[in-house]
Amino acid sequence: MTEAATAPEAALDDATLTGRARDGDVRAYEQLVLRYQGAMFRLAARMLADRSEAEDVIQEVFLTAWRRLAQLQDDSAFSGWLYRMTTNRCLNVIRSRPDRADVDPDSTESPQRATQPEHAAQVHSEMAALTAALQRLTPEQRACWLLREVHGRSYEEIAEIVGTNTTAVRGGSPEPGRNWRR
Repeated sequence: MTEAATAPEAALDDATLTGRARDGDVRAYEQLVLRYQGAMFRLAARMLADRSEAEDVIQEVFLTAWRRLAQLQDDSAFSGWLYRMTTNRCLNVIRSRPDRADVDPDSTESPQRATQPEHAAQVHSEMAALTAALQRLTPEQRACWLLREVHGRSYEEIAEIVGTNTTAVRGGSPEPGRNWRR
């Protein structure tokens, strides 16, 4: 028996798990889902400002990823591929909505629950200001900001995820020629 065969799936890297999943190993894919479902849900919940829609999007993304795993050409690119699918699916959901505010400050949870009333009020005020700022961005701009500031993705990864170049992402506009730093 090889070392790889005895190693728990959770300890394996994305490329190994992706390759195994492509070969039909459901347990390997389950590990990928467990590894990324939290990050993908947080991204979707913040982009959509609706937990129910975010849950639906994540289910669709992981089902689509399983069905299209054979199309992924680089096993080590699974994470970026998943971020791209999640971002694109969220953007499609936002675009299909009737005109309304895309961000609801009460629908996303703050990163930490405040224990003291003064701190809670300050956190609530800061979250409201952040929410207002995010509302002024287009969905694409919001995706770039969230991917960079919340998910820690590099400019190169963000450009690949949203389908633009790094210059546009660094300049603050996910679409060439658009400037959103006002």
